[in-house]
Amino acid sequence: MQSKTIEKILQDVRDGSVDVANALEKLKHLPFEDLGCATVDHHRTLRQGFPEVIFGQGKSIPQMRTIIQALLDKGGNVLATRVNRAKGAKLMESFPQAVYHADARALTIEQHPVERRGKGKILVVCAGTSDIPVAAEAVLTAELMGNEVEKVYDVGVAGLHRLLARRGTLAEAAVIIVVAGMEGALPSVVGGLVDKPVIAVPTSVGYGASFGGVAALLGMLNSCAAGVTVVNIDNGFGAAYAASLMNRVHG
Repeated sequence: MQSKTIEKILQDVRDGSVDVANALEKLKHLPFEDLGCATVDHHRTLRQGFPEVIFGQGKSIPQMRTIIQALLDKGGNVLATRVNRAKGAKLMESFPQAVYHADARALTIEQHPVERRGKGKILVVCAGTSDIPVAAEAVLTAELMGNEVEKVYDVGVAGLHRLLARRGTLAEAAVIIVVAGMEGALPSVVGGLVDKPVIAVPTSVGYGASFGGVAALLGMLNSCAAGVTVVNIDNGFGAAYAASLMNRVHG
């Protein structure tokens, strides 16, 4: 439930257009609602400025339907990450207003326009085309959190001139998310070129010795570039959430 919704309820009580019993009925599921399969945190928008996000991997379609409906009933927008095509298609049968984002493996429902809250621009950079699913998750999350987002794809260190040609774009960003697999070198390069926060996202892309992204993770944690921070393997969502919070205080 958004703060504006609660303000409207309180104003209606003050003005006499809604009685106390009806107001309590609307507020009774704050701060959370027990659905049996999940305990939905309806208070999260008030605390953190963004509703609870559904991690779709491992959840059944009936569970997701129940959680999505509970979030919709409170008037918020919905973001479900790690949703495969088959699950997305089934959910769109139940929620025709839903949009499935194949590149990001995510499903969204927008009940109201996204309020622009970011003060600057978030730039999402990825090393290779194989890293795009994680990068796209970051782009989608940052956009839904009210940011202007730009993306630069396939500019990894195997062809460094591709990145250097975008130095102007790097300089314009307030926060930069850098997504890379293999040895995970790209965030160090970007971090050495800019005076902005760099959030590094290791991906599970790579051959056997990449150990499912562990090699990239360790490389990023050992970055010699100052100002680089690291999230977990394939966690485009987490990177975008952190970048959004940074972008709200930028400047």
